[in-house]
Amino acid sequence: MDTLLNNFDLFTEGFKNTLILFSFSAIIALVLGGVVGAFRVSPVTSMRAVGTFYVNTIRNTPLTLIMFFCAFGYPKLQLPEISYMNLAIIALSVYTATYVAETLRSGINTVPLGQAEAARAIGLPFGQTMTLIILPQAFRAVIPPMMSVFIALLKNTTVAAGFSVMEAGAVKNYLSERGEPAIVGLLWVALVFILLVGVLAFLQRKLENMWKVAR
Repeated sequence: MDTLLNNFDLFTEGFKNTLILFSFSAIIALVLGGVVGAFRVSPVTSMRAVGTFYVNTIRNTPLTLIMFFCAFGYPKLQLPEISYMNLAIIALSVYTATYVAETLRSGINTVPLGQAEAARAIGLPFGQTMTLIILPQAFRAVIPPMMSVFIALLKNTTVAAGFSVMEAGAVKNYLSERGEPAIVGLLWVALVFILLVGVLAFLQRKLENMWKVAR
């Protein structure tokens, strides 16, 4: 307990930034992934090609390389300066959106084809068909795998520690500078991550039960 109590400021700052990274990245990835997922099932060939290219390119690129480009490549482009925290959010969002898109695509494939045909029969365009009919049902079908994506996102936030972002993954380094046993600090970090994952698992069960009744 001494390691935790004596360095409570480090743990507080680290997990505060972890939650900021996770929250903003999850929201952006959900929106971007929804758009890319819609592209993947679009009847327009060019849109499907863009969605497929994005998913195959980003998903097959290690997150560390994407984070590396955002941290060190972006400044070389002579664009407006962005903090490392925001660059980390961009990297995590762009990477996670590919998994969100594929998860949603699998959910879209579970929706009966007749519903899309009925929507087209009453004159709904593709965008309204997706947002009003297909995606709401797809989200219900993919709650468990989607929560797995967000759990992976939560753990992936630790990659930002290697790019000057003070989050939970960087706590160990700061503890070492203070002469604290790093292994004890890592155990506390692991424990908090377990608790956070437990919260996400609880949220998954609540959403499943709520939407199960709504069907």
